[in-house]
Amino acid sequence: MAWFGLGDRSFKGGVHPPDQKALTRDLPLEQMPDPELLLLPLQQHLGRPAVPLVKKGDWVRQGQLLADAADGISAVVRASRAGTITAIRAGGTTAGFPGSMLVLQPGPPPPSAEGEEPRETSPVSLPPLDPATVTASDVVSRVRDAGIVGQGGAAFPAAVKLAPPKDTRLDLLIVNGCECEPYLTRDFRLMVERPAALVEGAALAARTLGVARVVIGIENNKPAAVTALRAAGAAPERPAWTGGISIEILPLQTKYPQGAEKMLIEAATGRRVPPGGLPMAVGAAIQNVGTILAIRDAVVDGQVQTDAVLTVSGRGIVRPANLRVPVGTPIADVIAFCGGLRDDVARVVVGGPMMGIAQHDLAAPVVKACSGILALTRAELGPESEPGSCVRCGRCAEACPINLVPSRLARLSELGRYEDARDWGIEVCMECGTCAFACPSHVPLVQWLRLGKQQVRLLARRAS
Repeated sequence: MAWFGLGDRSFKGGVHPPDQKALTRDLPLEQMPDPELLLLPLQQHLGRPAVPLVKKGDWVRQGQLLADAADGISAVVRASRAGTITAIRAGGTTAGFPGSMLVLQPGPPPPSAEGEEPRETSPVSLPPLDPATVTASDVVSRVRDAGIVGQGGAAFPAAVKLAPPKDTRLDLLIVNGCECEPYLTRDFRLMVERPAALVEGAALAARTLGVARVVIGIENNKPAAVTALRAAGAAPERPAWTGGISIEILPLQTKYPQGAEKMLIEAATGRRVPPGGLPMAVGAAIQNVGTILAIRDAVVDGQVQTDAVLTVSGRGIVRPANLRVPVGTPIADVIAFCGGLRDDVARVVVGGPMMGIAQHDLAAPVVKACSGILALTRAELGPESEPGSCVRCGRCAEACPINLVPSRLARLSELGRYEDARDWGIEVCMECGTCAFACPSHVPLVQWLRLGKQQVRLLARRAS
């Protein structure tokens, strides 16, 4: 493996919100105890909901397959803990929309009937595969069976990204270790606590994709992660099967949204993904740090995805922490484990403060790709300001990392001129929030852009 220091690169645009990572940066990951009830949505991924394979009253083992992937883009759901399925019903999710979910009450199996064989109670795992000889198709199948989804935010089924179309020409895998959202330190802790496993996972994913070069992009406010990964790559005990893959640790400027796919590709390589295009259009594939580790663990150790790794932070929580949490744990239980909310808390957000979703129901469960739970005070959110009128300062356009004119798009959306908004490129908006952060008039730009995108999609469906 070759290691190169390539400087602090970045992309055009972006903003510099206070990173607020000191609250949890030095806190090691800890395991949260099992809650009294788990809520497992059938759609914890981008794509179609999974199809239930169990019914009310079934006792299931930890790791057991509970719902199979639907046709097309989907992901399986496995039991995060052993217990009894008490219901299959609709419930609130962290996305703000109701969804079908399995209700699982952790606990031992009911007593066996007289003459009945005792139940198998050990957790379900998959047979470990030899990473030195495993085939690409076997890795893809294993990742699909383990139920792994992308940890970078969109929760795209990881198996799909590991199996691009046959005519795709890839030459690079980029591992996203930027973690550019303020407060979040989940990926940082994974990099400093499991650097050797991350190197193994990166090499394994690269071999699966048929590429010989990996770039691990890390913002330069995480020097400990850079040091840990460079040491892991140079360690004499590194497995021989990871050889032949060039892995570069690339420090990048600390700027939001450095970790967005298109921004990271531009910063790392200078290549620009065309509007509406995918990373593969410029020969690149991207996986998050957490995804890479999950892929490695599924192949090398036979683990299935039962826990989410997340940061609990903000000055509105009594005890900030970095946690491993059983998938399906209600947000309220995570908050209680961290000492509860302070009196001056003003908002609870799932995800980061820039792109996360404010919660109105703390009964909603943690899902596989949950990166954080933030309890923010009014002081952290800033003073409440009534939205003003656009002053045509151009700051939103300067900040937009994909060269849109957010003020114009928002105004077109507000006026109901959705066809014009489409022509001005509203569909490629990432909803990253840089425009709203930069706006001196506090115009709710992201909300108008999100509404406009929804209406443009409706127009397209009606036309088809």
